[in-house]
Amino acid sequence: MHVGDKHYRTIWLNDDGKSVDIIDQRWLPHEFRIETLGTVDQVATAIRDMWVRGAPLIGATAAYGVAIQMTVDPSDAALDRVWQQLHETRPTAINLRWALDDMRKVLRPLPAGERVAAAYRRVAEIADEDVEINRSIGRSGLEIIKKIAARKKPGEPVNILTHCNAGWLATVDYGTATAPIYLAKEAGIPVHVYVDETRPRNQGAQLTAWELGGDGVPHTLVVDNAGGHLMQRGMVDMVIVGTDRTTADGDVCNKIGTYLKALAAHDNGVPFYVGLPSPTIDWTVRDGVSEIPIEERSADEVSLVQGRGPDGKTVTVRISPENTGAANPAFDVTPARLVTGLITERGVCEASPEGLLKLFPERAGR
Repeated sequence: MHVGDKHYRTIWLNDDGKSVDIIDQRWLPHEFRIETLGTVDQVATAIRDMWVRGAPLIGATAAYGVAIQMTVDPSDAALDRVWQQLHETRPTAINLRWALDDMRKVLRPLPAGERVAAAYRRVAEIADEDVEINRSIGRSGLEIIKKIAARKKPGEPVNILTHCNAGWLATVDYGTATAPIYLAKEAGIPVHVYVDETRPRNQGAQLTAWELGGDGVPHTLVVDNAGGHLMQRGMVDMVIVGTDRTTADGDVCNKIGTYLKALAAHDNGVPFYVGLPSPTIDWTVRDGVSEIPIEERSADEVSLVQGRGPDGKTVTVRISPENTGAANPAFDVTPARLVTGLITERGVCEASPEGLLKLFPERAGR
């Protein structure tokens, strides 16, 4: 996608051919900063402290971390150490483990002298594959938007509610939940997006709104608790969210608050879709509520808020009493029964074992 008149991915190889450059998302939307990661420790910090975030981007960043490690020490022991170090940074997003497993599978059979070149070759493929997956999700979701638009009055926009940021900032490019929106705009279909602020880190207010505004997509920021109200009044035609892990039975784990949106959508007959890249499917898990580990993040993310001060500088302020504790579960699980459909790179399916296996038959019996 573009920032101003320049195309950016969220992550790319530095000119030195070894380190990696990222858009440091901690400072958006007020400051656009690029950070260079040259060590595995820096990569781990960037993932854990959310300089990068979003399941697909976390996976790509971790893959780059493995490649960086190979330039320092290409041994089997080092490969295992970097797998463990990066795997521990974010426990919920399955793309992290998927990318680390993929890199280890590619590198393990090779002699040490071939691992550096192979690592950077594979990580480039992972990044390119992510972009194509997201573009394909966009094409699949576009067909849904077209059908809704056909029922609207001429010129009337399709109103879409989204939650958190599942845009190009959460992936290498294009996004998952936002990809159909961008393609609809390119196709000349009027769309309007209600953007949940998405407390506690405000990824909707700070990231999704910034993205949509930069691409000229009409949008309105709403507080998290407004979604049900909008649906009751017929102001939402569909909900599209992303996912950090989806089970083989179709349960969806996503940013905290997604479950409440799904309940409101179900109660009001609003279709609820999930943009689902296949590396985000955890085929080893069935029951999302009991089997997916939910990351508990720092209470500071609840008690402190970042924004732009009167002097134009980015500042952090406290919004709760000093002696008030806070809980911060980062994700929740939406049961498959509340999901209208999963929008994948291979098409749209129902959120069920049968639906997923229809699109991914090679997973049957595994």
